[in-house]
Amino acid sequence: MTTHTSSLTVHQTARPHGFPTRAHFAFVEAPVPAPDPGTALVENLYWSVDPYHREAMDVDPLHVPVEGRTIGRIVESRNPALPEGAIVLHREGWRTHAVVRPEQARRLPVFDGVPLSAHLGILGGTGLSAYVALTRIARLQPGEDLFVSAAAGGVGTAAGRLARLMGAGRIVGSAGSAAKVDHLLREVGYDAAFDYHDGPVAAQLTAAAPDGIDVYLDNVGGDHLEGAITALRPHGRIAWCGAVGQYNSPDGPPAAPRNLFDIVEKSLRLEGFLVRDHADAQQELYDFAVPHLRAGRLRSDETVVDGFGNIVDAFLAMLRGDNTGKMLVRRGAGPLAADGTGLASTPRSGAAAAS
Repeated sequence: MTTHTSSLTVHQTARPHGFPTRAHFAFVEAPVPAPDPGTALVENLYWSVDPYHREAMDVDPLHVPVEGRTIGRIVESRNPALPEGAIVLHREGWRTHAVVRPEQARRLPVFDGVPLSAHLGILGGTGLSAYVALTRIARLQPGEDLFVSAAAGGVGTAAGRLARLMGAGRIVGSAGSAAKVDHLLREVGYDAAFDYHDGPVAAQLTAAAPDGIDVYLDNVGGDHLEGAITALRPHGRIAWCGAVGQYNSPDGPPAAPRNLFDIVEKSLRLEGFLVRDHADAQQELYDFAVPHLRAGRLRSDETVVDGFGNIVDAFLAMLRGDNTGKMLVRRGAGPLAADGTGLASTPRSGAAAAS
């Protein structure tokens, strides 16, 4: 049974024009809900904040809890398929407690030596996005050269680490600061990386991969996509995962790449995808990644913010690029204050990042 008598949810209350602020959200307090027959009450432990949340702010309904991937523990059940004490993943979002039906929650496997938070990072939608992009969309082959944009984010760090284990050749990434570039080179295993603020992306990519690339994993769009089209060799592939470069633009999407016809001339393939359409790859990811995690060959890059009251600030920090790896919010032991005070993030990597 939960020891809390009240719950908090985060609602979006207005549409942003450009970069969002805390004023676009509100914390709503209510009694902890009671599960109806056939459901279970989940006390949430970890929340995911993701770039797609910004895009969703333009279309999702207002004055309802923000949707998102969440890990929690069942504390009261009225359904034998959802036993008390089980750890589940659901998408009921930014709230401290949720009532779920069996079809709304997936019971998570427990892997010895692997932190619970990995199920939102390298083993969750973030890692699955990278895995699907590399294996199903781009079909990366051993020895092929790869470029990843937003490489220091959750998908980007996962892609670099997974691609190295898959036998990729030269791995190049772009990031938003010198510190992130250093992290990619020292910790993640990228062969080359550059700060996209330092000059035109196409020129920096040419310098980092003078012989060209075979695969591009696009998390940004815009000038990164244009530069990658130039750098790709004939029959190269582009797996388009996101376009974070345009999410906060008040002027809308940037102009299309000027070299789109090169896709025809070089026989390139560009395919966008949504990870939700590849849920059947989840077990593949477990089979591939878990042995590497246990052996220390694979690590989970995370920036963890403590306290549900800081979830909006964590989201805004992620949009500013303040995170390295996956941005997560952990329930923590302190009060669930909604004023955002005491926001502190902790970068974590590997199995030492205890749940």
